Amino acid sequence: MSLLRPFVLSLFAFVVATTFLSPAAGAAKPVHLTYSIFFPPTHGQCLAGIEWAKEIEQLTDGKVRITVFPGGTLTKANQCYDGVVKGISDIGMSCFAYTRGRFPVMEALDLPLGYPNGLAATRVANTFYKTFKPVELNDVKVLYLHAHGPGLLHTQKPVSTLADLQNMKIRSTGLSAKVVESLGAVPVAMPQGDTYESLQKGVVEGTFGPIEVLKGWRQAEVVKYTTDCKSVGYTTAMFVVMNKAKWDSLSPEIQSVFEEASRRWIDVHGQRWDQGDKEGREYATSLGNKILRLSSDETIRWKAKVRPIIDTYISGAAAKGLDGKAYVDMLSGAIDGQQ
Repeated sequence: MSLLRPFVLSLFAFVVATTFLSPAAGAAKPVHLTYSIFFPPTHGQCLAGIEWAKEIEQLTDGKVRITVFPGGTLTKANQCYDGVVKGISDIGMSCFAYTRGRFPVMEALDLPLGYPNGLAATRVANTFYKTFKPVELNDVKVLYLHAHGPGLLHTQKPVSTLADLQNMKIRSTGLSAKVVESLGAVPVAMPQGDTYESLQKGVVEGTFGPIEVLKGWRQAEVVKYTTDCKSVGYTTAMFVVMNKAKWDSLSPEIQSVFEEASRRWIDVHGQRWDQGDKEGREYATSLGNKILRLSSDETIRWKAKVRPIIDTYISGAAAKGLDGKAYVDMLSGAIDGQQ
């Protein structure tokens, strides 16, 4: 016993020292999160997401560390939302439109309501979500939304009239596919990541999207013309969401940091979309691409062609027990307020 006692005392002293005197003693381990983004790593929206992640790390003094996986390397664009729900990634950024039919309320955001720019579309998207809080998003924590500027038509041959567009194969996604169809063209569904090659190989003859895609996705290299049809400008609403269980596991202090940073990043993304549109326009014209504008008469024709999409959405929402008219009225008023 006399030999054992010094050993026990020494062991006790060691435990005390390492537990209470070590600088790292008692320090909580950082929370490590994964963030799946479908945009390529150099795209302005991916960079904005990375900056947001760094802001979270700084504001939590390193208590939260976020590893970003750009370019759909962790989950593909159309798998991103489910990937967050299932915990494949903790956070995800992608488009509602890539899982068509899953978000019947949020689909209203993508209607061709004449969005003037990306900042307006982004602000309207967040106001819409906060106003209606659709149950279809209850399986995640919504951090914030963003949305691009007016979707325009980018083609390999000039399109100035509806007649020019007839039967052309046009890449589109979500409700923009219905816009393409209503205008007399043939919609071909695909995400942005596949569009360059499809244009290059002639699988499609054009694409609908914000003008930023001409630089952000280098599509100005494989089209020659852009038709400025923002009078029927739709947007594509995008989400930044977190796994619900992971969100609930965070302390209230850390949750507050996420929410405050996310509020600030709404305008960061909106302004980045508008900067991207400016750069896309400049890049396209530097390559000799032409920007075509619709005549006033043609503008009236295009708007008349897409109006049934809005009416069909309203009636379809009503059949599902949703107030589609209230959604459209709210969006139209909010867009007017951003003009």
